Amino acid sequence: MTTRHYHPSPLRPVEIVSDGTRFALVFTREFPHRPESVWSALTDPDELRHWAPYTADRPLHTPGPVTLIMTDSHTRTELHGQVTVAEPPALLEFTWGADLLRWDLSPHGAATTLRLTHWLADRAMAAMMAAGWHICLDVAAELLAGSPIGPIVGAEAMNHGWAELNKQYSDRLGIEAIDPPIDA
Repeated sequence: MTTRHYHPSPLRPVEIVSDGTRFALVFTREFPHRPESVWSALTDPDELRHWAPYTADRPLHTPGPVTLIMTDSHTRTELHGQVTVAEPPALLEFTWGADLLRWDLSPHGAATTLRLTHWLADRAMAAMMAAGWHICLDVAAELLAGSPIGPIVGAEAMNHGWAELNKQYSDRLGIEAIDPPIDA
């Protein structure tokens, strides 16, 4: 539950890429924090629970099996995954259900550029995912700044600008906006 008022930040760079058989959403975000701090937010279950739509049964900083526990509905859902690459604090790659997520961190002075590549089962879901990651990473930025607001995921995101972000990212990506099936 969000403890402070939240309004989405401006749209971030986003694109859809293909390897010929699959599509990926590529979402880029700048953080005014060192890569080690961003890495910790991506891999530490205690930090994940404050911003992500999941937490994990173990830290994600080493390769191997992992169970991601979904936090975006009232029902506890466990997804078995695999951390396939973990190169602190630069590269993290893991499976999330049928999806593959790759988090590239590049330092720029005392700041970090995060490039999330989320391989999708369906290209049509790209804007929907961009809207969700936008909100999650806004919340992660607040956590990293020392002002946690709590996760905004699932149906709760609808109360915090998700629908407008979905439409804006749909327009930017040139795809039709679709609404997600969300447990209320």
